[in-house]
Amino acid sequence: MFSKNITFTNFKKKKIKNIKIKKNNLIKFDWLKSYPFLKSFTKNFRYSYTKKDILKYKSFKDFRLIGMGGSVLGTEAIYQFLKHRIKKNFYFYNNLKPELENKKKMTNIVVSKSGETLETISNFNIILNNNNNKNIVITENSNNYLRQLSNKIKSDVFEHKNYIGGRYSVLSEVGMLPSELMGLNENKFKKFNYLIKKKGFLENLIINVENIIYFVKKNKKNSIILNYDEKSENFFKWYQQLTAESLGKKSKGITPIISSMPKDNHSLLQLYLDGPKNCFFTFFNVSSKSSNELNNKFVLQNKKYLKNKNLYKIIVAQQKSTENIFRKKNIPFRSFNVHRRDENTLGELFCFCVLETILLAKAFKVNPLDQPSVELIKTETKRLLGNS
Repeated sequence: MFSKNITFTNFKKKKIKNIKIKKNNLIKFDWLKSYPFLKSFTKNFRYSYTKKDILKYKSFKDFRLIGMGGSVLGTEAIYQFLKHRIKKNFYFYNNLKPELENKKKMTNIVVSKSGETLETISNFNIILNNNNNKNIVITENSNNYLRQLSNKIKSDVFEHKNYIGGRYSVLSEVGMLPSELMGLNENKFKKFNYLIKKKGFLENLIINVENIIYFVKKNKKNSIILNYDEKSENFFKWYQQLTAESLGKKSKGITPIISSMPKDNHSLLQLYLDGPKNCFFTFFNVSSKSSNELNNKFVLQNKKYLKNKNLYKIIVAQQKSTENIFRKKNIPFRSFNVHRRDENTLGELFCFCVLETILLAKAFKVNPLDQPSVELIKTETKRLLGNS
């Protein structure tokens, strides 16, 4: 289904009545025309910046990224997943905090599609006292607040394409400009054309989506991610927003819940195994070539099965045993086992999750691009602040 970098085990294939996505329709489907934001998932996408534009920032070692939701989650996922390859320090500000780090020399990357995001504006305002910092703003090409402020402080401004929503922006300027400053190859993230033409990808994607639709119809609306890789936690925070904000409309949707494994074996697994049958599961792990070895000298005889083992082998055994029990109990799950931690792999995962979300939105008959109720909160907050 994917490249050799990922082994994917789909949900158990079954005959599902009244739920059918036609593969031939998807082969002929013009994805880029129907969903223009997917252009950023291709190698032909043109950024609003050039490599020359950002060359002057590459000498900086410390970067601060300020944004909310999709403006920051994708970049944070990239940084954590590929941290072993990155020599720069990135600090992420995706919430209002009483105190912000203010080092002597940093580059601030400020991202807001609308240029009006309250939390982003507030955080940026606080750190602007340091004249040694450089500033990059990524926002729409409109007369918004961040554009006006950028003109005042004479910072670089790059366009956030207005047809790319925040939660779909990870492979646009929003995620790729920081990735280039991290020293990563932005071109390698672009896996859309490769996957969409790959034999078996659409078929497996369809089976995956048909099963999820079936689960939701059976009132299994909690999507539990059993994550066995700590460096993928932020990837699933990105996925969590993508799923929740794209599908949670008209009393429909899926609740994505991230569970840290194997830690949650000792807190939540009992619920998952014997609690309400309202969940479907995703197992996720990443291969590790280097892991701490157990010291045989301190392994007692009654635990001799731990001899010559490292922590990764123990984690894999725990994952496989959990999958075996899930099968015996007929609990629905799929699994991703990643064999290589690089841009290509992460690009494949980003693409799969986005295409899955689009197809689910079509099935649920909701618009995957808006978030109308969130706008109500923003309007009410402005009203309260204006009256205080």
